[in-house]
Amino acid sequence: MTSKQDQYNELAYYTLAHRDAAFIHQHVVDAFAAQNADEHTKPIAITFALVGLYLYLEKGFTGRQVQRMHMLLAKQRKEWPKFTPPQQRGAIAAADVLAALPGRDRDAMIRQWAASVWDAWKQSRDQVAALVKKELDVS
Repeated sequence: MTSKQDQYNELAYYTLAHRDAAFIHQHVVDAFAAQNADEHTKPIAITFALVGLYLYLEKGFTGRQVQRMHMLLAKQRKEWPKFTPPQQRGAIAAADVLAALPGRDRDAMIRQWAASVWDAWKQSRDQVAALVKKELDVS
C-alpha cells in the first residue's frame, strides 16, 4: 500500500509530464495541500491551496493563472489568515484519481477531486473570496 505522499508524487509526475499550457499540476498541488492540512501546516500553504481551488472552481482559472495569482499574493501579503481545517476533507482522494485511466478520465477526476476538497472547506469560502477580492482584485 502506498502512502498519501507517494500517491501525490505519482500524480505530480503525471501532471508535470503533461506540459500543457493550462498547467493542471497546480490543481493537484492545491487539492492535496488542502486535503492534507493539519495543525502543523503553515497558514500560507492553506491559504494558497484554498485560493487556488476557489479561483479554479469558481472563477474558471487555469493552473497557470492560479500560479500567477499565488505569486502576486506572495508579493503583497506577509501575514496569512488562519483557516480551521474541516473534519472531513472530501470524498475523493489522490488514490481515486490514480485509479482513473490516464488521459481525459484522470484529468476529469482531478477536477472532481478538487471540487470534493473545495466543498469540504465550504465554511471558509466567504473568507477566501474576500481575500481574493481585496488582495487580487478578482470579483
